Amino acid sequence: MTRNTKLDSTVEFAYGPFAQVLADRYPKVFMTSTPPLPKFRQQSILAVLMLCSLLIWLDNTVLSTTLETLADPIRGLGADPGELQWATGSYTLTFATLMFTAGALGDRFGHRTVFSGGLVVFAGSSLWAAYASDAGQLIAARAVMGVGSALTTPAMLAILMWTFTGPARAAAIGVFSTSAGVGMAAGPVLAGFLLDHFHWGSVFLINVPVAALALAGLAVLVPNFRSPARRPLDPAGMLLSFGGLVALAYGLIRAGQVAAWSRTDVWAPIVTGLVLLAVFVLVELRVEMPGFDPRLLAQRAFGGGNMALGLLLFGVAAITFYNAFYLQGALGFSPMKAGLANIPTALGALAGAPLATRLVRRLSLRLVTVPALIVAALTMGGYGFLGLQTPLVLIEILLLIQGLSIGMVIGPVTATLISTLPLEQAGAGSAVTNTVRQTGGVIGIAVGGTIMSIMYRRAIEPSLEALPGPVRDQALVSAEQARHVATAVHQPALAHAADDAFIHAMHVGAGWIGVIALLGAVVLFATLPTAEKKTAPASKPASLASTT
Repeated sequence: MTRNTKLDSTVEFAYGPFAQVLADRYPKVFMTSTPPLPKFRQQSILAVLMLCSLLIWLDNTVLSTTLETLADPIRGLGADPGELQWATGSYTLTFATLMFTAGALGDRFGHRTVFSGGLVVFAGSSLWAAYASDAGQLIAARAVMGVGSALTTPAMLAILMWTFTGPARAAAIGVFSTSAGVGMAAGPVLAGFLLDHFHWGSVFLINVPVAALALAGLAVLVPNFRSPARRPLDPAGMLLSFGGLVALAYGLIRAGQVAAWSRTDVWAPIVTGLVLLAVFVLVELRVEMPGFDPRLLAQRAFGGGNMALGLLLFGVAAITFYNAFYLQGALGFSPMKAGLANIPTALGALAGAPLATRLVRRLSLRLVTVPALIVAALTMGGYGFLGLQTPLVLIEILLLIQGLSIGMVIGPVTATLISTLPLEQAGAGSAVTNTVRQTGGVIGIAVGGTIMSIMYRRAIEPSLEALPGPVRDQALVSAEQARHVATAVHQPALAHAADDAFIHAMHVGAGWIGVIALLGAVVLFATLPTAEKKTAPASKPASLASTT
């Protein structure tokens, strides 16, 4: 099968409505002719890809609803905040560091082969997670699930772009992107239903039959597309980036567990992680075709835009972590009610992306996205005003505005960042953007959870002075553990103190998260162009390299 190899560099474009912006900007590229498959087979392949995408997005959202249950010593694993941070972050760590290698594997061995292997890994690790007997096993299983997701994610869009040609390709990407919105909205509700009626492991167990169905569809319908131009693997970059992020996250999370920054087991991993990440950058600079190209970050708009997205995703990850414990722990919502309460965030994000796309066509990118990022930061800081008696309608309005503003930033900024690069650098740019975003999420969970743990301990300590040692030690771990032991020893005042301490910790943490996200808006304002140049004709895609 012949194919315009310029499209090989686009297989790692991020998903979502901004793919349509790229199709509009590079119509010649998206209309490249490829011998088409029969229409019915194309539609069947699209259905299989949407099922796989829905599976990944569901898994990305169900865990936040499950955190409170996992922290419960009776219904879950009795996990402490640090273990819950790792359960969330281990997935993102492996996902972030394998993304730029997975695309190269697909070029070498075929995208269907890598995709199928990723689904097998994802299903097997989901089964492991479902029956994990302690937090350590769950953390390990989640890390392997991240490996599976990293192998499948680049292959999905690669297969989509091989399957469809001409205007049908842009239309297929638009349909395909709806699976993300469905997953965002349905994930918390599905998790809530399962947690209300079954064992907590059911939120992972449900992945297995869906993955099996997708594997069957891949085997029957999808050719093993393979790029004629093979990208080199980057094992050194993968190991250095993974080791650096693990060490950095460990130090940050450890600080929350011991409530001190001066201990060797806190600062030494942080320093080690920063050194490894610095070495990673140096190594990538010396590689002729790096999986992660740091040179791209030196470009003002691309580097600044990615930094702003990283700071935004930092805030999103941290505030989502807080939200899980606020709704189910402090307010006492059932998992199902908490899942339903989070729907406005998904609906806002779904509405925000296409709204921003239309506005960007009339206004400059900076005029649309900088105010939206400011609003997103303010909604994160707005958690500092939520309490035990806050009406649900106010919480829902806050979540709706938050989702809307976040959706208005991520899509158009990502699309514009990629489109500022020469087409031959689009794949490398997408790898950089995806890695920076995932890294922001990892650090956000680590830092946000650590702030919450430290402030909770400081706030509850005065209420524990008269209690026996074992009770005091358990109550210091987390508000969830404090509520459990309060019930066991018939001390309702301890449960109230835990709620108050958690709310105080959330208020302090939300303030810091809001400030960090606001810093992203400052960076975006300083680095994005005030106005865009008119692009060159689409027949010369190499010249469509910059906005000023």
